[in-house]
Amino acid sequence: MTTDTTTRNPLEALAFGPRRPLLTAGVLLVTLACGIAQLVHRPLYDAVVRDAAHIDNGQWYRLVTGMFFQDGWASGLVSNLILLAIFGTIAERVFGRPRWLVLYFVCGWFGQLMSYLWLNPVGAGNSMCVAGLIGGLAILILMAPRRYGVTPPLQLRVAAFAVPALAVLDTAVHDNHGLPCLLGMLLGYFLLPKNTDRT
Repeated sequence: MTTDTTTRNPLEALAFGPRRPLLTAGVLLVTLACGIAQLVHRPLYDAVVRDAAHIDNGQWYRLVTGMFFQDGWASGLVSNLILLAIFGTIAERVFGRPRWLVLYFVCGWFGQLMSYLWLNPVGAGNSMCVAGLIGGLAILILMAPRRYGVTPPLQLRVAAFAVPALAVLDTAVHDNHGLPCLLGMLLGYFLLPKNTDRT
């Protein structure tokens, strides 16, 4: 039997993870520290940014460090941390920490890799990691009525339906957030919690 969720948190009926977003907070603090270090010592960015020329020369670590530093500098750091705080907290609450780690870092690394190979060879930022979380949340919302007997509010379902379309459009215009978002949906489908996982 499907039920409507009218609580203050419309995803509370789908909360399978811990109440305290400690993992989100930890990753946010590390990303904040990297961002501050980059602002204080600007040459640091050149040593860690995703740069195809340096990666071709064997500096593969840049596909990882690119997830913690920001090509948008101060404004990019602030906006990306806000997005991480919002979507990271929700995703940790509904997916739990192990699944959160997979969605965040696998999608983020995939986004870095595809940017290096095709979309945008130079850059940095954790926004592609957050895009993976958004993809996972979208598939959770879309599957909620059938899998959990929970019907999220209409506006959430409309937003979830829009996510894959926007991700495809994003990729078509050569932006690098669409592919990690689509991978987040794919991984999210296989990582959907079971009812027995509820804490």
